[in-house]
Amino acid sequence: MSTISIALADVSIRLDNKRVLYNWIKDVIASEKKLCGDIGIILCSDEYLLDINKKFLNHEYYTDIITFDYTEGRVISGELYISLERVKENAAKYKDNTKTELSRVMVHGILHLCGYKDKGELNQKEMRRKENEKLRMLG
Repeated sequence: MSTISIALADVSIRLDNKRVLYNWIKDVIASEKKLCGDIGIILCSDEYLLDINKKFLNHEYYTDIITFDYTEGRVISGELYISLERVKENAAKYKDNTKTELSRVMVHGILHLCGYKDKGELNQKEMRRKENEKLRMLG
């Protein structure tokens, strides 16, 4: 039995469409010929994510997402920690709405769990192409 959950760490946001998001994430995983395992999405502040970045990755910078991959074989599992502050800032920077940017960051993490990388120009282009493809599935 697979479980997808969205939790709030130290932030407040109202997500009206959780069931739609859960189904979309499952569809994204299935479209990559993978199986959905347990996925936790934790929405948090910059400081919360910075602390995780320092503690687990020895990085001292802000980021929009950190993905912990627990995938085994074709069963996609993991935790996605997402900074809502970075999401809001990126939405303004790229002239998009916060909801779309949050969906982009979520699917970015899911694509990492599916095996996609974003280091280097070619991988970044492929990741962006896949993000756009999967965002279209959301409608």
